[in-house]
Amino acid sequence: MTTTFEFITALFCQVDEQLGAIPKHPEAHLWPSEVVTLGLLHALKGVGNRPFYRWLTRDYRPLFPRLPERTRLFRLLKTHQDWTQAFLAAPTVLGVIDTYGIELIHPIREGRSPQQIGRKGLSNHRWIVGGKLCLLLNQWGLIVGWACAPANAADNTFQWLIQQVDGRMIVLSDTGFHAAEGDPSNLKLCQRGEWEDRMLVETVLSMLTLVCHLKKVMHRGWAYFQARLAFTMAAFNVLVQWHGFQPNASGFVPLSIAEFSL
Repeated sequence: MTTTFEFITALFCQVDEQLGAIPKHPEAHLWPSEVVTLGLLHALKGVGNRPFYRWLTRDYRPLFPRLPERTRLFRLLKTHQDWTQAFLAAPTVLGVIDTYGIELIHPIREGRSPQQIGRKGLSNHRWIVGGKLCLLLNQWGLIVGWACAPANAADNTFQWLIQQVDGRMIVLSDTGFHAAEGDPSNLKLCQRGEWEDRMLVETVLSMLTLVCHLKKVMHRGWAYFQARLAFTMAAFNVLVQWHGFQPNASGFVPLSIAEFSL
C-alpha cells in the first residue's frame, strides 16, 4: 500500500514532468514544481489554509525543507495559479458543460461585511451565498476549461467557454445555457432526460464534492478563491489519469479519485 510520503513524491514527479521547463527565480525558495504540488495537495486535502498548513508542517515538512511561512505560501499559490493551465485536457469531438454552486458563507451572514465576495444565488434548489464554477469536460471526463463567477450569475454568461472550442468540440448543456441573443454554433441544448452522456459531469462534480470538499470553502478574497479552483481542476485531471485510462468490457472508462483522499 502506497504511503502518503510516496504519493506526494510521485505527485511531485508528475508535476515536474509538465513544468520542468519553467525556470526557478534566483531568489525563490521553492521550485515551480514544488509550488504546484503544494497547491494540488491543498486542493485535494479540501480544508482551510490554516489546518492544511498545520497538517503539512506536522507530518510532511521533510519533503519541503524550504517551505515558506503560511501566508507567503498562499500568496505564492495565488500568484502562480496560471501554471495549472498546463494540466488542462485537450478538447474532443463531444463535450459537456455544467455549473456548480460553491458556498462561501452561510446565507444568514449575507451583507454583514463590506469585503464579502460571494453573492446570493440558487444551487441545487436552495439558496447559497458564494460563487459558481463552470466546467467544460471532454468525452473522457477530463477538464478542458473552467471559469467562475458570483453565484447570482446566469449560466449563459459562460458561453464564451463554449465559443473557445468552436470548430473543435460539440458541447452538450442543459437549457440554462441558452441566451435570448443567440447561442454558439457548437452548443447543443438538451432537454431533461436527453443525452445520457451529460451525466458524466455529475460524476465529476460528485468527486469534487466528496473528495475535495469543494461544496463549501472559506476564502475571503476572490483571487484566492480562483487559485483554489485552479489547483482543484489541475488536481482532478492529474489524479483521474493516475493509472491511465482502463476501459471495462463495454468500453466505458470509470473515473475515480477516491483512493487519493487525504
